[in-house]
Amino acid sequence: MDTNQLQKSIRATQTYLLNQQHPQGYWWADLESNVTMLAEVILLHKIWGLEDRLPWSKAEQFFRDEQRDHGGWELFRGDGGELSTSVEAYLGLRLLGVPQDDPALVKAKQFILAKGGISKTRIFTKMHLALMGAYDWRGIPSIPAWIMLLPGEAPFSIYDMSSWARGSTVPLLIVFDQKPVYRLNPQVSLDELYAEGVNAARFELPRQGDWSDSFVELDNLFKLGETLNLVPFREQGLKAAEQWVIERQEASGDWGGIIPAMLNSMLALRSLNYDLADPVVQRGFEAIARFGVETEQHYWVQPCISPVWDTAWVVRSLVESGIDPDDARIVKGATWLLQQQILDYGDWSVKNPTAEPGGWAFEFDNRFYPDLDDSAVVVMALNPTQLPNEPQKQAALTRGIRWMLSMQCSNGGWAAFDRDNDQDWLNALPYSDLKATIDPPTADVTARLLEMAAELDSEAPDSPLQEYSQQFERALAYLLGEQEQDGSWFGRWGVNYIYGTSGALSALALITPQRHRLALERGANWLLAVQNADGGWGETCLSYDHPRFKGEGDSTASQTAWALLGLMAVVKGLQVDSAHPWRASIQRGVAYLIETQQPDGTWQESWFTGTGFPSHFYLRYDYYRLYFPLLALGRFAAEGILHD
Repeated sequence: MDTNQLQKSIRATQTYLLNQQHPQGYWWADLESNVTMLAEVILLHKIWGLEDRLPWSKAEQFFRDEQRDHGGWELFRGDGGELSTSVEAYLGLRLLGVPQDDPALVKAKQFILAKGGISKTRIFTKMHLALMGAYDWRGIPSIPAWIMLLPGEAPFSIYDMSSWARGSTVPLLIVFDQKPVYRLNPQVSLDELYAEGVNAARFELPRQGDWSDSFVELDNLFKLGETLNLVPFREQGLKAAEQWVIERQEASGDWGGIIPAMLNSMLALRSLNYDLADPVVQRGFEAIARFGVETEQHYWVQPCISPVWDTAWVVRSLVESGIDPDDARIVKGATWLLQQQILDYGDWSVKNPTAEPGGWAFEFDNRFYPDLDDSAVVVMALNPTQLPNEPQKQAALTRGIRWMLSMQCSNGGWAAFDRDNDQDWLNALPYSDLKATIDPPTADVTARLLEMAAELDSEAPDSPLQEYSQQFERALAYLLGEQEQDGSWFGRWGVNYIYGTSGALSALALITPQRHRLALERGANWLLAVQNADGGWGETCLSYDHPRFKGEGDSTASQTAWALLGLMAVVKGLQVDSAHPWRASIQRGVAYLIETQQPDGTWQESWFTGTGFPSHFYLRYDYYRLYFPLLALGRFAAEGILHD
């Protein structure tokens, strides 16, 4: 390995990232998903009568350029096209005035009908169509508003839903109750997208042929009650839902930092006849506009924004790759991160009432929903930095750590946002066709917390983690129990087994590695087995649907970096000899990164390597192609034994 070339590569990426720092100290790049975000924003603006507020011609061009040769639109690149995404893109173009006989829509119609048409789309697509009369509300689940009145300690309440499902569902209690149908400009029907013919369409909930069909029968009872106007506590429930929505709007105007919750909240306000001039409505539209991305040719909408996540990883990668921990730019970024610590009591406190706040969120403003993954990465980013007020930093870290450890679930793992949010029956509801209504513990978040604990040296007598040794033992047992038969770990928040395996190895290799030698060897050997011929690693989102795609895909910079981080942790932890094949594998991976690096220090990466909801929603973080490779190269350079 040419040490000079390695250092040159590291410096190029460092320079690029340092030049990207915002004046306030943070780093933040675009977060890409699929075209449904844009289609739903267009529909919302049409519903409110805001015909000319956004650059619709650029939005139309974005839809056109994202359409694939088969006629459909994708959840992630290379998926062959997805039905609900394609129906919403078609809707977006029709709302922008594109005629039904436009060649792009003719081709899209053929794709959509071949996939089963509107009747086979997901519930949220049908809901958006129902708002404009293109689908019948009879085919949308009924969710009685009285569930808002159930206390958090009840066998079920809204706090048994994941934070993202809760933030999106509470406003829909209002919308589903009101069942509005709006006249739009232009008014479109989409009758042409019913494969069976619109007159033959059956507007009903699909049955699965198992016990979950009992929920369909329950839904029929709810609908009968609505027809007879026999819905108990309806007005009280609607009022509670309205109050909940208003209380959870951030000062910045958004809800939960995610577009679905923002759009649904704005739909709820419209259903309640809020005035466009109302400050709550005005702030909401201003927040939605900030999630938009306008370029010379395109306009599109991000599903959420990631400044805390991006900043923490950039700071961590810069420091570990050799930038001084007291460098003014590092200090500025770290100081900004300190200022983002959340000291408010959010929804998490319903199931964890005795803990004090102290976590970090993903976005600029999200005081109700700090998350464990961001919080752990922020702590690991801040820990090695040297700030002018070190006692302040240490106090913030201690507070954050105590909050995170209080969020451990009963089975020893950690989830993303809540504690013991694991009532799996909720994913069997007709409403829950995305299978993401709960937030159970996951291996990748648990590994992140364990990695954080190890980096802060929980064994040290003065460590704030010393009193939590029993918790870490339970977490280790959970993580080891999640290892797959082939040695890999599932990745809930990144694609997929490469991400999960990297995280688990990075944690276990830091915590008495000899004790976990077998698990480490099995995981490292799995990574070795799925390395591509070019030296890199890659895995597509298809691995969430088909196990045969585990670890398979074109090499990407981010996934190559993840694999390297996992392998290097094992090599260091187990102190394997210089002839071990893991070392050669690492050499090839590092060579791949150096060879594919662009002159400006970046890497090209168009694949989606972030996960929102497995099988249903994926993300492309623009900075993943930068800070993860930099972190991997930095660690490789720092560990001389790895490249001698």
